[in-house]
Amino acid sequence: MFRSAIRGLRRVQHQAQQSRYLNVHEYQGAELMATYGVNVPPGVPVHKLDELKGAVDRMKDENGEIVLKSQILAGGRGLGTFKNGLQGGVHICKEAEVHGLAEKMLGQTLVTKQTGPPGKPVNTLYVAAKMKLVNEMYFAILLDRQSAGPLMIGCSEGGTSIEDLAEKFPEKIVKVPVDINEGITDAQAMEMVNGLNVSSDKAAAAEQIKALYEVFTKSDCTMVEVNPLAESADGKLIAADAKLGFDDNAGFRQKDLFAKKDESQDDPREVRAAKVDLNYIGLDGDIGCMVNGAGLAMATMDIIKLNGGTPANFLDVGGSASEEQVVEAFKILTDDTQVKAILVNIFGGIMKCDVIASGIVKAAKQVGVKVPLIVRLEGTNVEAGKEILKTSQMAIITADDLDDAATKAVASLN
Repeated sequence: MFRSAIRGLRRVQHQAQQSRYLNVHEYQGAELMATYGVNVPPGVPVHKLDELKGAVDRMKDENGEIVLKSQILAGGRGLGTFKNGLQGGVHICKEAEVHGLAEKMLGQTLVTKQTGPPGKPVNTLYVAAKMKLVNEMYFAILLDRQSAGPLMIGCSEGGTSIEDLAEKFPEKIVKVPVDINEGITDAQAMEMVNGLNVSSDKAAAAEQIKALYEVFTKSDCTMVEVNPLAESADGKLIAADAKLGFDDNAGFRQKDLFAKKDESQDDPREVRAAKVDLNYIGLDGDIGCMVNGAGLAMATMDIIKLNGGTPANFLDVGGSASEEQVVEAFKILTDDTQVKAILVNIFGGIMKCDVIASGIVKAAKQVGVKVPLIVRLEGTNVEAGKEILKTSQMAIITADDLDDAATKAVASLN
């Protein structure tokens, strides 16, 4: 159950970037954690090649080595591949090698298990000090439905994906639920430290666990994942690499955090949709969907699949969409070259079907829809709405019910 939950989280983050989780880059997360007293490796973000030398001079060790890390909002960077052929998004390298590697990394696209084939652009490199780590562990804090609060998860083995760890070492997985009202206790922090098999100063390690919990609660996180959480040669517990996710609902009180959002890591269509308050997630199919209501949108995609088609997106315009939103929704759908047909499925509840139909016609005329447009309306003033569609002098295919709409959408592709 634990493995499936983690896989589900990974899948949602990959397919639905416009979820309710803001993500920040590794260097941004390190800066945040350091403000709460969490031990993090020293590092300098680099956005341009001419910033590289100063960063290397600051971070190189006695052997002239640093760690050069691609900054993308996805895991698996170390085993990733750049589209230019360079293997690996994280490199331990000597000073003389840094510039040549950076040229092949900065501004390039990195493909990992979690990005999918399109990959993610690398607009920032993180020049970090090479740490002498003697023991690597896994640590995370997630929101847990079962305990209705934060759940700390640890494993005395780390440095690789939690899916693999859970499969190879299920007996080493430690889970400690925390009461959201009481907060983390000294006993709970020590339970996690013992579960991680920390060999150095356990009291100091427990303080680090408590500091990570403080990051989670005070920053409105949905996830704090540290992999690896490691012991250094001098006995300190260090968050060597971390991934942080934040609740979008807390944006009003975490303005500084949300100002760090990197829209280059998101699907451009999802960025456009978010700016006009539309819920959009790009998928791999060829039937564009525009629906009001998340549940109805999910049902629409299911019916399309049941009829042999594949949805190109999830698009919920909400229960009170304005004409501007409908127009922008049509623009997003028609700008997607993989969309070969559009299915509009609207239930007129708060909004009346005749008002919705007028908006659809105006939007379709303004945008200039060049693919089959199938519209299904149901609800208040539905007959008036259908009449507006019928007399619009546009090639709109009307449907009587959802199954009829999906059947006609699939058939229109042929």
